Amino acid sequence: METMYNRAPRRRRGAGVRGLFFLFIIAFLAVFAWYGYMRFIPNGEQVSPGYSSEYPILVHGKEAELGAILENNEVKLPLDVVQQVLGADKPIRYEPDSGSVIFTTANKVLHLKTNSLDATINQKPYDLTIAAETGNDTVYIPAAPLKELYGLQAELAQDSGTVTLLGAGETIQLAEVVQEKGAALRTGPTIRAPFMERTPASQTVRIWEEQDGWLLVQGESGLTGFMNKKDVKLTTIEQIPEPEREAPFIAWKVLGNKINLTWEAVYERKIDTTKIAPMQGVNVVSPTWFELADGQGTIKGKADPAYVKWAHQQGLQIWALFSNGFEPERTTKALASVETRFSMIQQLLGFAKVYGLQGINIDFENVYTADKENLVQFVRELTPLLHEQGLVVSIDVTPKSNSEMWSLFLDRAALGKIVDYMMVMAYDEHWASSPKAGSVASLPWTETSITRILEEDGVPASKLILSMPLYTRIWTEQKADDGSIKVSSKAVGMDRIKEIVAEKKLKPVVDQAAGQNYVEYAEADARNRIWIEDDLSMKARVALVRKYDLAGVATWQRAFQTSSIWKTIDDAIKLRP
Repeated sequence: METMYNRAPRRRRGAGVRGLFFLFIIAFLAVFAWYGYMRFIPNGEQVSPGYSSEYPILVHGKEAELGAILENNEVKLPLDVVQQVLGADKPIRYEPDSGSVIFTTANKVLHLKTNSLDATINQKPYDLTIAAETGNDTVYIPAAPLKELYGLQAELAQDSGTVTLLGAGETIQLAEVVQEKGAALRTGPTIRAPFMERTPASQTVRIWEEQDGWLLVQGESGLTGFMNKKDVKLTTIEQIPEPEREAPFIAWKVLGNKINLTWEAVYERKIDTTKIAPMQGVNVVSPTWFELADGQGTIKGKADPAYVKWAHQQGLQIWALFSNGFEPERTTKALASVETRFSMIQQLLGFAKVYGLQGINIDFENVYTADKENLVQFVRELTPLLHEQGLVVSIDVTPKSNSEMWSLFLDRAALGKIVDYMMVMAYDEHWASSPKAGSVASLPWTETSITRILEEDGVPASKLILSMPLYTRIWTEQKADDGSIKVSSKAVGMDRIKEIVAEKKLKPVVDQAAGQNYVEYAEADARNRIWIEDDLSMKARVALVRKYDLAGVATWQRAFQTSSIWKTIDDAIKLRP
């Protein structure tokens, strides 16, 4: 028999449930206490800011990858950081081979070199107190010119060593600390983040952003950190001032009318101006006088004082053309350095002064795509200096295509922001060696050439000039022995086409797809085809100028004209609805 002493005690019913409940209460209280601690008890630990450099650069309250350099209490900034702040247009260029740094604006070109206090602005001496330098594969530039040229301020806080970059025109919300005991500036947007300093009551702070009820702010010490939104009240808006700027250059244009330019192709002989018939409506001539001669930037000229005198007597502006000779190798070399670019600019300024020019028309073609940025840089450096002399700057561009050497090298968007006018050379849709016969510039193709630059590149219509061909091509199609069609062509002017039509008693018909008159005729065992440039094609193209309100028209080239075409173009330009 089992005795009472050997029997196991019976567990009381409900005791286990009460234990679990007790443990739950303890856990709940622990979590609640922890939550309260994390939510309401601030972290009292003070830490240093932990910036990665001695003079950290702060942009919109956040540290940039690279820091600044201090010399004689003046700030030098890393070029990469400056470029990021100023934007994609990249108005500052560094060339390591010569140590040159070039700053450009709409009307200024500042040139300095690393480790040198010598500098020029628009070819005049410019005072520097500290020099640009290189270090750790980084270029550091003085901050002072940045404020003068771009309005970019570098604000040095002596206590913390921070350098705050403030862009011209930037607006910043200010606030005032309202906590009587001051407000903690913390490393993160939480009460548990350690603090760097306590900002006194009534001190003004800049607000850079808001995050989960916290504000990323910057106080007078220059440090940035997070402050509880409840600790401040909004006050005023700070606006960073724009730099003082000269009045913008106003390019010449015809009041109440359009620009009507014609190129004067100048080859070996001088133009006999006595044989130039009146050109109704033409107000600008562009003789092809200047050409790049070598990779050192030497320019050879064919300017003729007699032509200048004639043009001015006719009341015509002269925007002389400067070509790269369509030579890619010499173009690469000439554009590669500031010295060669500056040499070209000085020569063009000299030519303009000697011959009394009113503008320069840039015509660079057959250029490597790798030279795209260098060409833009050349135009950036050229334009302010020509504007200073009152000269109009224009550039010729081809319609957009996939051709590397004839289209892709042109940064039309960037160039359109710099030059006064951009001539769209809307011709050679079917070029001299095209395997297929067709119009030099059909109307739909011409319109597309305009709209793509307007829409894709953002070039203003007020800068765009439609360039039209005064020539056409006689296409010859001949069957080869293998049964294929061999195509060849030759370019001729308007009068020659009139003669052919009359001699062969041809009756032009309208090619609706091309928007032009068309003829064809047999000759021996070949078929000749011509898409005619005449009153019909010119009126249709000028209608596009009116439709898109472009700056005007240009024609290549005067010698291809028929005398009556000038009146046709002029009347079409002045046509009112």
